[in-house]
Amino acid sequence: MKYGIAIFPSKNIQDEANSYRKRYDPQYANVPPHITLKSAFDADDKLITELIPELKRIANETEPFTININKVSTFAPVTNTIYFKVEPIQQLIDLNTKMHEGKFPNNEEYSFVPHITIAQKLSHDEYSDVFGALQMKNIQFEEEIDRFQLCYQLENGSWTVYESFVFGKETV
Repeated sequence: MKYGIAIFPSKNIQDEANSYRKRYDPQYANVPPHITLKSAFDADDKLITELIPELKRIANETEPFTININKVSTFAPVTNTIYFKVEPIQQLIDLNTKMHEGKFPNNEEYSFVPHITIAQKLSHDEYSDVFGALQMKNIQFEEEIDRFQLCYQLENGSWTVYESFVFGKETV
């Protein structure tokens, strides 16, 4: 089964992201807007049983932190993906690093860039138009993050939460 680890921002940020994703992201129906901490990886029940205590430990060792989103950016020319840029603070970088060590599969293909995808798989012309328009928008969000989620992929391709891990407190 495929699993992934993500932070789901507030409804306010999700609504703003979804206002673009509805039209420009073919994954819109499969997963809510999120910050990926660990991209999709294959795991069986045994591995997940081993990873859950690790995820609890990581959450317990992490204090809530504030994220800032203040612009739209892109992964071009690698892909025509457009996203809300999440400032790469140390807490996010540390979470990402911890989820690629020890018992975790090291499946990191790209350098970690915290972001919330709002458009992907666009044609070159559509990408140019959409990115040009979004660059002029004033995007400003600040919010406290206090948890991350282990998610799994259903047979229909959509993702759902397996378990949430709250920062700085013991979860049993």
